[in-house]
Amino acid sequence: MLVQPTAATPVSRNSHALRQLRAVRRISSVCLLTPLACVLQAVFLVTRAPARVSFAAFYWHGVARLIGLQIRVIGAPVARRADRPDQRALIYVCNHASWLDIPALGGTLRACFVAKDDVASWPIVGTIARLGRTVFVSRSRQGIGRERDQMQEKLAGGDDLILFPEGTSSDGSRVLPFHSSFFAAAYGQSRPLIQPVSVVYDRLAGLPVSRSSRSVLAWYGDMELAPHVWRVAQWRGKRVTLLFHTPLDPADFPSRKALSQAAWQVVADGAAALRQNRPARPLEGVLPVPAGATVFA
Repeated sequence: MLVQPTAATPVSRNSHALRQLRAVRRISSVCLLTPLACVLQAVFLVTRAPARVSFAAFYWHGVARLIGLQIRVIGAPVARRADRPDQRALIYVCNHASWLDIPALGGTLRACFVAKDDVASWPIVGTIARLGRTVFVSRSRQGIGRERDQMQEKLAGGDDLILFPEGTSSDGSRVLPFHSSFFAAAYGQSRPLIQPVSVVYDRLAGLPVSRSSRSVLAWYGDMELAPHVWRVAQWRGKRVTLLFHTPLDPADFPSRKALSQAAWQVVADGAAALRQNRPARPLEGVLPVPAGATVFA
């Protein structure tokens, strides 16, 4: 009679021990990399060296590799080139499902994140965010003007931005409505283009992610960060797909609400295709929403 392995059997105990050792190795590697990276980035910021942009991307790419996250890119991110000072600024508009979005996007794009202001007070994370030249926003109506000016200042200074217009992270099973207030910076002197990006975690242990296993990688609600990092670090075969869609020109839309709705539709459609393991391709934005149509506020 064959006995199936249980939590008490040596097979399960060995497997559990190996997963824990894997997590210790990965987290320790990130902890060793981070202090050195912070010192170097601080020097680059003080001296205003061009490397302050590329090194931040190098760091996040390293974190993704050390944590065991494979990044697949479909489509092409449109980025400003140093030899084209007249090229328009970019705001990458993405759905948000996990803290893993930060190393995935930060390691792929040469851009600054826009984050909620309470992140600035988080131990260690807040310091890393500030060194990465993150723009902090309060999401309050009273601060819209000030925060719009901060984002436009970044764009005018040559930086592109990474924006999560949902305002929070989701469980990864759908894209939450976009808040139109996040698109205030799209209408200014920098005249940025908006590039929608669908972010989906589609492989875990080398297998397609199902609805039941999506919560392993998604970080949302009142989940604590440290336990989630520990759990994620134990898994092998993790993959995120970044689907870059055709950029939208804010000038083609009558209002920021219409623009936010169009961007949401593209991101949501792309994410749905990836979640369902269907062939995914970059999508074009829908036509401008007619006046009087229902859009997300």
